[in-house]
Amino acid sequence: MTRMTAIAALCLTLVAGAAYWLASTPANPTDLPFAASAQEAADIDTSSVTEMTLGDADAPVTVIEYASFTCPHCATFHADQFRKLKSDYIDTGKVHFIYRDVYFDRLGLWASMVARCGGEQRFFGLSSLIFDKQKEWIGSGDPVQAANGLRKLGKVAGLGEDQIEACLSDQDKAKTLVAWYQQNAEEHDIDSTPSLVIDGKKYSNMPYDELKDVIEKQLAN
Repeated sequence: MTRMTAIAALCLTLVAGAAYWLASTPANPTDLPFAASAQEAADIDTSSVTEMTLGDADAPVTVIEYASFTCPHCATFHADQFRKLKSDYIDTGKVHFIYRDVYFDRLGLWASMVARCGGEQRFFGLSSLIFDKQKEWIGSGDPVQAANGLRKLGKVAGLGEDQIEACLSDQDKAKTLVAWYQQNAEEHDIDSTPSLVIDGKKYSNMPYDELKDVIEKQLAN
């Protein structure tokens, strides 16, 4: 599936999933105002979206990860490469790490909204939990069951029930997040996950040894 086709399919899927959204949250919104085209997305103000980052902002190398919470390869990346990257480079001040969401499906969007529900302080802890328990909360893929699974993970992470419901019901934020994803995907030509952008250059998923070599070369420049 091409990037633009995936984006268009996402928007249609999200709109089609309105009934599921309404059934699995306590709010009663009347519409899901998601962007339906790249042009519309480009016109949406996404300045309210917080970049989730780790490490020194002035580190010599910047690594941007594009990942989806429903992507098995992303879960594997976070269990392996990311933990090594954090220990070797992020925590030592050599890499500024930026995490950016990719939404190939509505479940990934909901997971992002729960992960972001606790703000910057809890984002990476919640993200790790969502990736670690990916198979459990996704289950059969039933939207209501998946949403309930995400609710349980949010509570495990210390979020209140009302707080979680407010986050999952925030359609304005959902629309903004989808537009933000579309803008980022357009900028960096993201069509698969996980993808890495290291000092402006895009890379596909790779073993940690290869990732380490790329970073070391950048540090040597």
